[in-house]
Amino acid sequence: MEKTGRLAEIIFRNNENFYTVASVENDDEFEQFVVVGNMPRADLGMTYVFYGEWKNHSTYGEQFSFTNCTEQMPRSRSAITAFLSSGVIRGVNLKTAKSLVDEFGEDTLRVIAEEPERLEEVYGIGKKKAETIAESYRENREFADISLFFTEHGISSAYAMKMYKVFGAGTVAEVKRNPYRLISEIRGIGFKQADAIAEKLGVPRDSQHRIKSGILFTLRHILSDGSTYAVYDELCEKASMLLDVPMEDVDDQVTILAVEGGLRIAGIQGMKVIYPEAYYEAESNVARSLYYLNKTATKTITADVEGLIKKAESVSEVSLSDEQRDAVRTAVREGVCVITGGPGTGKTTIINTMLRVFEACGFDVALAAPTGRAAKRMSETTGHDATTVHRLLEYTFSDESETMHFNRDHSDPLEYDVIVVDEMSMVDIMLMDALTDAILPGTRFVMVGDANQLPSVGAGNVLRDIIRSEMIETVKLTQIFRQDANSLISENAGRINRGEYPSYNGEVKDFFFMRKQSEQAVLATILELCRTRLPRYYTELDPMRDIQVLTPMHKGVVGTVNLNAELQQVLNPPSHEKAERQGRNGIFRVGDKVMQLKNNYTMEWKRTDDFSDGTGVFNGDIGFISSIDNNQNKLTVVFDDIKRAVYSFDQLEELDLAYAMTIHKSQGSEFPVMIMPICSFPPLLANRNLLYTAVTRGKKTVVLVGAEYMLHNMINNDRIDERRTSLADKLSNFINLESM
Repeated sequence: MEKTGRLAEIIFRNNENFYTVASVENDDEFEQFVVVGNMPRADLGMTYVFYGEWKNHSTYGEQFSFTNCTEQMPRSRSAITAFLSSGVIRGVNLKTAKSLVDEFGEDTLRVIAEEPERLEEVYGIGKKKAETIAESYRENREFADISLFFTEHGISSAYAMKMYKVFGAGTVAEVKRNPYRLISEIRGIGFKQADAIAEKLGVPRDSQHRIKSGILFTLRHILSDGSTYAVYDELCEKASMLLDVPMEDVDDQVTILAVEGGLRIAGIQGMKVIYPEAYYEAESNVARSLYYLNKTATKTITADVEGLIKKAESVSEVSLSDEQRDAVRTAVREGVCVITGGPGTGKTTIINTMLRVFEACGFDVALAAPTGRAAKRMSETTGHDATTVHRLLEYTFSDESETMHFNRDHSDPLEYDVIVVDEMSMVDIMLMDALTDAILPGTRFVMVGDANQLPSVGAGNVLRDIIRSEMIETVKLTQIFRQDANSLISENAGRINRGEYPSYNGEVKDFFFMRKQSEQAVLATILELCRTRLPRYYTELDPMRDIQVLTPMHKGVVGTVNLNAELQQVLNPPSHEKAERQGRNGIFRVGDKVMQLKNNYTMEWKRTDDFSDGTGVFNGDIGFISSIDNNQNKLTVVFDDIKRAVYSFDQLEELDLAYAMTIHKSQGSEFPVMIMPICSFPPLLANRNLLYTAVTRGKKTVVLVGAEYMLHNMINNDRIDERRTSLADKLSNFINLESM
């Protein structure tokens, strides 16, 4: 259906996605009705044609739900007056609008568009004001015409607005020339959307722009599992099927992309492969940097290292095992080394001993980790300041390029004698490239982590590749020390890692399995555990702060979205005393546990204890909402119990509820109590590696809830080495070539 009317009142509008609820009037038919839909331009007084259907809302009654809308220029004197005085046209208020219409009548808009100099005939309008009115009207009509063009081609006005913001007056010409530019230029438009737009604009299926874009889309899809390269034939075959063009056409365009520099064709063990150029360079650079760091002489230690180790043991009141002592010696001796082991194998003890030895030698040591939470934990366990790798490399915003970049690199390297990075399994190849580029040869570089945990979210398999290359000295820790001898958490983590089934529900009360078959039963049990059973069993437990639910996925009954909504309802229910605000995936409420979703290096915060201030809130940081001001459009979160950060409502996409989080997001953290649903997850998520990572997050208690056969299926599914990466090969080849 079509409905036409003048926008009389905006009832609700989301400026991020243009979702609008508005009251519309049709003077000709003496009709007033409510419209609901995505409306990029919502100008009061403007007349629109809405395309949609009537729907009956259970609360708000009959509404016209539209899928698209177009502007219609007003024709009557009253409509023209309303349009000009709506605020859309700069320099025109109600008085000026009436004067213009009195002078030019129904011809007013044509005069503004075609004879703007005549506006000076109206009393109170000079040359400058006439130019302002004409320019503002031109801009308004410009978008209206662009929107109409795309609407006629079946492309929504919401997309038209996004395009117009990027390309301006030349939008139609730019998009017709190459619709696939939209993929890189406009957030939210991927290959499939761009391809649909191209088809509507009549772009040929064998267009070079289309084939190149399809190749890059296919490559990104293949590499979405964290691989750094794709097999050449596989890429061409999949791209050919996606695009429905001959393999020869795809092969030609792959070659052109490689010549242009976007892709790199190479050979690995007799197999033709293809990389994004950035990944190829990153792996090559890391291999080269590690080689030179490893072979360059480090700062000499003249002190008695064995004596320093014994002294460190005495001060910290620990007795190192042979493995741990070997790890410390290796870190002192080598330019580059890896120390790897599972939970409870004493990695923290080794780091603390290293620190005492290096400090006794007068060495300047930097401690870092990939995430803010991992860095905070490193600070707490060592008693020394630790920072994120991004902070270490001085990640900042460049006004010139309008992008983020690292200030520290080979031209301005880090000035430390020793750099220790914990949780190395979380470091991807691009971050590793930036880090090693900034480490000065002669610096000792110690990498610590658990190679059996989930690999990085970003591309690469850095820690495993370095270990697999056997070119970097590696100490593998096997002896378990953490927790008392009767604890099952570390023991079961080892069993899971070896492909064995865990032991639970016995005399040792720190590892439980609660058998439930349906997802609804699993959900109900998790809610009961968090609300009553665990707090009653552990009287000192704070269910908001000490219990963390981990799950592999976002969607579904036991995904983060639903779990957070359900847990919020039982742990922090609505109240007249608690302000609320609608967020991306649900409601934010005072008292809620929330998590930062991205690194924000410019976010300001103030300490609640000494009122000092600072900047930076990081991906994975957990805090609690202390206040919501719906009048000022602000929400306040307190991180680490002392850092108070204020978010404007348009920044709320950076936050999510954190009663439940994905296992990927939990890396680098420990929680007193960890609860995990065990359900029918997709095969890529139902694997041993993911279960191992979740179990090792629990510090005092682990509770698994679900079907036992699904637990066994996860342990049997050892899909952890499927990423295609070549850092190990490059490191081996580089060292072998250098030694010839």
